[in-house]
Amino acid sequence: MRKMLINDYEDGIAAYERKDYATALIKLRSVAEQGNAFAQTLVGMIYGEGVGVAQDLREASVWYRLAATQGDSRAQYNLGIMYQQGLGVAQDYKEAIRWYHLAAKQGLALAQVNLGHMYSYGQGVAQDYKEAVRWYRLAAQQGDARAQKNLGVRYALGEGVLQDYVRAHMWFNIAAINGEKESVKGRDTVASEMTPQQIEQAQRMARECMASNFKKCD
Repeated sequence: MRKMLINDYEDGIAAYERKDYATALIKLRSVAEQGNAFAQTLVGMIYGEGVGVAQDLREASVWYRLAATQGDSRAQYNLGIMYQQGLGVAQDYKEAIRWYHLAAKQGLALAQVNLGHMYSYGQGVAQDYKEAVRWYRLAAQQGDARAQKNLGVRYALGEGVLQDYVRAHMWFNIAAINGEKESVKGRDTVASEMTPQQIEQAQRMARECMASNFKKCD
């Protein structure tokens, strides 16, 4: 039985990677039913995205919850999205916050960014820009371009941090380099309020930040 489950797991992962989702679902579901958290997460994703099977958000939420309660950070994040947006479950910002927190504390940048958004907009929690900045910074230090852009926004507006156009430009610039297109407008907007010397300083700081793998950014 154990060997069969191992084979199903390996075959299911291989099928998922080659995008043969119908086969992946058959193989992975048998493993997921035995309590494998990663398999449960993948089964949830197959149902949630409707690949290889009719989309069923409620079924997806069931599998995500099984994996999330075992500590799978991606399942916790996905369940957070479902509660935030009311997908397959009743919309509940507080539940979204709870699952995002669990995933974010495990270091999942995607969850850290979404948690930052919820603190920024006061969804399911009192609006708290300082807390938003804390989570954005953790994700930004992992290279997440969305978090880097949002740090730029917070520095530009002085929300949760002291207003600082140099650091705003730095983070907008880094995010733009990492492919976050909206950051170009933010960078150019703050640049219009800066001296050439300040822009040069921000560009130097951006280079140093990236060269240090985001460890020397402030």
